[in-house]
Amino acid sequence: MRFSILSKGDQKSDKLKGRMRQYLEEFSLVYDEKEPDLAISVGGDGTFLEAFHTYQNRLEETAFIGVHTGHLGFYADWLPDEIEKLIIEIAKNPYEIVEYPLLDIFIHPANSGETQRFLALNEASVKSTDGTVVMDFFINGAHFERFRGDGLCISTPSGSTAYNKALGGAIIHPSLDAYQITEMASINNRVFRTIGSPLILPKHHVCDLKPLHHDKCFLITIDHHTGSYTNIDTIECRVSEKKIRFARFRSFPFWKRVHDSFITDQR
Repeated sequence: MRFSILSKGDQKSDKLKGRMRQYLEEFSLVYDEKEPDLAISVGGDGTFLEAFHTYQNRLEETAFIGVHTGHLGFYADWLPDEIEKLIIEIAKNPYEIVEYPLLDIFIHPANSGETQRFLALNEASVKSTDGTVVMDFFINGAHFERFRGDGLCISTPSGSTAYNKALGGAIIHPSLDAYQITEMASINNRVFRTIGSPLILPKHHVCDLKPLHHDKCFLITIDHHTGSYTNIDTIECRVSEKKIRFARFRSFPFWKRVHDSFITDQR
């Protein structure tokens, strides 16, 4: 089996990466950063997102596993003091594959330029560089509302525990092929009106966001990467046909992750 390891880059994570690589190679596994069967992230959720985007073109061939070296990571299952156990599991035992849905984002230009496609594990967010975001919001081609506010967050089920949750969105179990759209400080008064609630859309529903003015500049963030865009005709959002594959050697239920990440056990 071929494997790669992506480190957060701090001393603790780099040291752990070195130990893991040495141990796995002693078990005759092959270190391969270009075409790994297993991608291991060592750090936190940001490191895991980086690993995902590094191998997003190999999702059918590469499975992911995370080791967290800081605060409890939502994607990182394993602790540094469990490394020896994890090494044995990787070297000796087959892993279970658990798949989570992803988000497709297409940015269609207003002229004849090329459409840009992005894949998100957590979310995409749309904000403006110069004031209020004003966009017409379509669901399956039908006009739903004209949004005015600070921006919109479009999240996957696994990403629903991240920025989406901070905005007051719902937490969605990742076994559901769905995505969520959550408003950021929408303007609601006698003149302007939005739904004011998060929307959960199924896989067969496509959301189109159309800016009223093509010359306006938008900040669009895909997971942890942000870019500025002008001359946008439509931002198209949908559940992707692709999925991320997690390598699981032990059970770690989603709701336990939520509990361990957000709730302090008082018992």
